Amino acid sequence: MPTRPDTANYRELFLTDAPMMDMRAPAEFMHGAFPSAHSLPLMTDEERARVGICYKQHGQDAAIELGHQLVAGELKAERLARWSEFARRHPDGYLYCFRGGLRSQTVRQWLRDEGIDYPLVQGGYKAMRRFLLEELERSLARADIILVSGKTGTGKTRVISALARSVDLEGLANHRGSTFGQLPEPQPSQIDFENALSIALLKLLAGKQARVFLEDEGRLIGRLYLPESLRERMAGSPVVVVEQSVSERVDVIVEDYVLDLGRRFQALYGEQGPALHGQKLQQDLGRIRKRLGGERYQQVSDTMTAAFAAQGGSGDLALHREWIATLLEQYYDPMYEYQLAQREGEVLFRGSRDAVIDWAAGAG
Repeated sequence: MPTRPDTANYRELFLTDAPMMDMRAPAEFMHGAFPSAHSLPLMTDEERARVGICYKQHGQDAAIELGHQLVAGELKAERLARWSEFARRHPDGYLYCFRGGLRSQTVRQWLRDEGIDYPLVQGGYKAMRRFLLEELERSLARADIILVSGKTGTGKTRVISALARSVDLEGLANHRGSTFGQLPEPQPSQIDFENALSIALLKLLAGKQARVFLEDEGRLIGRLYLPESLRERMAGSPVVVVEQSVSERVDVIVEDYVLDLGRRFQALYGEQGPALHGQKLQQDLGRIRKRLGGERYQQVSDTMTAAFAAQGGSGDLALHREWIATLLEQYYDPMYEYQLAQREGEVLFRGSRDAVIDWAAGAG
């Protein structure tokens, strides 16, 4: 394998989705990582903790010696085989640890002993994370942001996905952005979300164009929060408003929250999927119980229960459409109209999904 130099060109790493081996312990990786990174740790969490205690009590040399004792023999051979396989499968990749220090240097030397010369990312995870945080601010300063707004169910995310110059915030957050928007698959960590957002903007703004379409979001997408600098930019950004009939909006919500979500629960939980799906939507409904009022909440809850029974029995979705229409007209629409009235940004265009997509494609 020909020798390649170490790199500190973080921009190129992220623009090209360069494959990277992360030498940090699993807990560090779970706390925050990068989309193209693979967790192939030098030490387990327990091993790292023991080495850390040794370092505090007896100093660096003793900690290094303990590390070599812990990762030795068959254990070392097993991990070395995984690193070697990664290097062979990704000859254009890199390895790193937290600061580009002992862990990555150790693994590189062990790989060299096997005849594999694999380069490091200088500065490691810490330097790349700092680069992405700084790059996010640079991107937001440059970006010409237009928000895609509209009432619940108008299919704003469908507009975003149809536009080349867009970033899907809900997709990055793995959440649909509403009270009912939690998916059965987990959300990423806050750091992973921020890293992915910065990389998405970095790629989109790599050329001369600065236009970026984002879905109009609140401060939170599920349990993840938008960076404050992004919230500040969005607060005054112009908007395009997607307008669809109530019937068309019910169609979108049935597809997303009944059919698609049902398929996800079925895939993950098998025969238990439909029951867990129904429980999930009832729990979500319970979170807005006070704002709905007791009588209206009970009406929607009862209709939802009957809707799942009808769907399970005959596949009939009519009762789903009923409770969804009630929530749209009596809860979500008044809330949206109030929020839009408070907006500072100029409304550039209003129209159906297709009309907004056509307008945006021309404007972008």
